Amino acid sequence: MEGRIANGERKMNRCKGFTLIELLVVLAIVGMLLAVVAPRYFDSVERAKDAALRTDLRLLRESIEKYQADTGHLPETLEQLVQARYLRTVPIDPATDRSDTWVAVPAPDGMTPGVYDIRSGAPGAARDGTAYGSW
Repeated sequence: MEGRIANGERKMNRCKGFTLIELLVVLAIVGMLLAVVAPRYFDSVERAKDAALRTDLRLLRESIEKYQADTGHLPETLEQLVQARYLRTVPIDPATDRSDTWVAVPAPDGMTPGVYDIRSGAPGAARDGTAYGSW
């Protein structure tokens, strides 16, 4: 006889799977883990963007200085640095995700033409409270 065991009781045919309570417990644990991890993740992304922006600005400024040392004058645009092979491409500003938002700063004497310094055109401030445009 099917469905019976030796002592005469019927075997229970249970469906295999998870109960609603088990699923809710797992979802609560995952939710708590996300609540702890998510802020740290987004914080590290912002720190990485700030570090990348500082590195890009340093690289651009070094390229401008090398160009000036080699040619005796400042580049007119950042594209001129690319054409003269001081840069492969104009880097993308990590704060704006665009390469056309860099702000060219003229020479302080006002008489020397060209790009003397470079700043980010991103609005807002970094994590340390300083404006991106002041770097």
